[in-house]
Amino acid sequence: MGHPLTPDLSKFTNEELNQKYGDIMRRITFAYRTGSTDMVYQLQLLQEDYQTEIQLRNRKALEEMEKNSKQFKNIIDIQ
Repeated sequence: MGHPLTPDLSKFTNEELNQKYGDIMRRITFAYRTGSTDMVYQLQLLQEDYQTEIQLRNRKALEEMEKNSKQFKNIIDIQ
């Protein structure tokens, strides 16, 4: 379940996305310190949205790297 006010994250570059994710984490820390559980909950919803977008981008980059790399083709190495 995402936050209803999350912006369109696909418009951000990877650097901007990571920077905003770090900012949200700092805000969550502040909210914990002040004891504002409602604020923590709302920020955690935002954090989950950003984290999901980062994971999707990382997975897509890995799949593309595997597709374009000859090192990953036909390798099964179980020892």
